[in-house]
Amino acid sequence: MLITLPLGYTTKEYAEIEFSGAVWMTVVWVAYAIVFFTTVVQRKTRHIYVGNWFFGAFIVVIAMLHVVNHLSIPVGWFKSYPVYSGATDAMVQWWYGHNAVGFFLTTGFLGMMYYFVPKQVGRPVYSYRLSIVHFWALITLYIWAGPHHLHYTALPDWAQSLGMAMSLILLAPSWGGMINGMMTLSGAWHKLRTDPILRFLVLSLAFYGMSTFEGPMMAIKTVNALSHYTDWTIGHVHAGALGWVAMITFGSLYHMIPKVFGREQMYSLGLINTHFWLATIGTVLYIASMWVNGITQGLMWRAINDDGTLTYSFVETLVASHPGFIVRFVGGVFFLSGMLLMAYNTWRTVRIADLKIAESEARIA
Repeated sequence: MLITLPLGYTTKEYAEIEFSGAVWMTVVWVAYAIVFFTTVVQRKTRHIYVGNWFFGAFIVVIAMLHVVNHLSIPVGWFKSYPVYSGATDAMVQWWYGHNAVGFFLTTGFLGMMYYFVPKQVGRPVYSYRLSIVHFWALITLYIWAGPHHLHYTALPDWAQSLGMAMSLILLAPSWGGMINGMMTLSGAWHKLRTDPILRFLVLSLAFYGMSTFEGPMMAIKTVNALSHYTDWTIGHVHAGALGWVAMITFGSLYHMIPKVFGREQMYSLGLINTHFWLATIGTVLYIASMWVNGITQGLMWRAINDDGTLTYSFVETLVASHPGFIVRFVGGVFFLSGMLLMAYNTWRTVRIADLKIAESEARIA
């Protein structure tokens, strides 16, 4: 990937890897699936915790998406052509593209949420029954939502409407999971005052709730007519990618790293707190600027004069978007700065752990 993509050996959006590379990705994924499912089979308890349900669905569905969308006719080591064509190819592509987000950037991270939030809070998940309903509803509905990326295209209208309807229904299980995670803190909200790791986990749930409300709203055809092809879509994606996926990952890693390296806690809680605020401010600046840019672009693109000509040229929309691009850059710098602090904090935590192990081994010797 590091060699072929920069050289231009690419295929479809979200599935850029050519056939030969896709085969190697399949081999890696099969190995991962074998490790996961054989571990589950060898478990000592009969019960399988719901977090592992989400991880299992993540592995199986991503494999299905990858294989179906990469069905190609190879004509060389670095060139292949999809077996689909026209509107069918677009339909399969966005079935893959949206569910790559749904099952790669949502389902796997929900598994993390269902494990790390209760662990960090020190309380059981609020409703185990709700978590099961959340799981089955999510994986049943998410797979149908892809056509909302193709409103007002050559895709049959019934398929567009089906994608919109399923996207709207998807709000229910998404918010069920968000509420379940939030309510796990019942009776323990005071811990947010002193626990920056828990702040990451709770904030990720807030962003998850927000982005899973925004997504179904943007799937409505009339809203999509304004938002599609604009920076609003970028803002929505990053509300999920930075606000949900990154924040839940930061919180999970901060919880796990000390345990892996035999430490009671990370090197510096102060650095975690600073990282939290840098990440939060950076994410808000990033997505808010893209929301404003997107709505501005959509309104300018659809503005027409009395004679039916466009009121604004495309270049004029770029000029109007320029301040938003600056704010987006600043937000990105804030977010990156927080990640650098995390890298330093992790390095110091691991280094101290290594020194303690070395000292203990020296005393034994």
